[in-house]
Amino acid sequence: MKLLPPSKRRKLLSALKKYRKKYLVGKYSELDESATRLMINNFLTDILGFASLDEIKTEYMIRGTYADYITQIGGERYFIVEVKAMAIELSDKHLRQAQNYAANEGIEWALLTNGKRFNFYRILFNKPIESKCVFSVDLSDDKILQKACDSLQFLTRNLIGKRGLDSLWHRFTALEPQRISKLLFSKQVINYLKMAIKKSARINIAHDEMRGIISK
Repeated sequence: MKLLPPSKRRKLLSALKKYRKKYLVGKYSELDESATRLMINNFLTDILGFASLDEIKTEYMIRGTYADYITQIGGERYFIVEVKAMAIELSDKHLRQAQNYAANEGIEWALLTNGKRFNFYRILFNKPIESKCVFSVDLSDDKILQKACDSLQFLTRNLIGKRGLDSLWHRFTALEPQRISKLLFSKQVINYLKMAIKKSARINIAHDEMRGIISK
């Protein structure tokens, strides 16, 4: 799995702390959508590392409407960015808007943000179009900045061109609750637990009983 080197992760964390201090401490709730877009422009360049003119397309026209940003490197488009005013709570309506923009352009990823909360989605080209939230971070909360750094690193220019989004998606699908549940109820895991209990407590547990214990 591709990750940023420790030195670059520390640099990203430092940049996130500066972003929070500059924009998210104080009367940030009063910012309108235009001001929030300026913040996100700086976020894409100063934090994620995209070159502003070549790699960030603003007000990108999609079927008569405009997506706020599309990121690209060498002509390959990676994710769209839909920005709402900081005072607005992100909703399913905003998600559908971002989802439709991405789907209409055949782009698999969408970032929905109001400048403090960043929700990142994988677009699933099913019928109908669906999406999965791969991560959601609130940068106004200084207690989760390390967690935010761990997630946002995959969106940086350093990783995105090295199949960083593929790594993010593989990690997400590997740790989905349904997959973990399936593994927990697998024959191999149940047999291992039965053997471990027999060895440590010297009792035999039936297969169905162990499944019930795991369920509980």
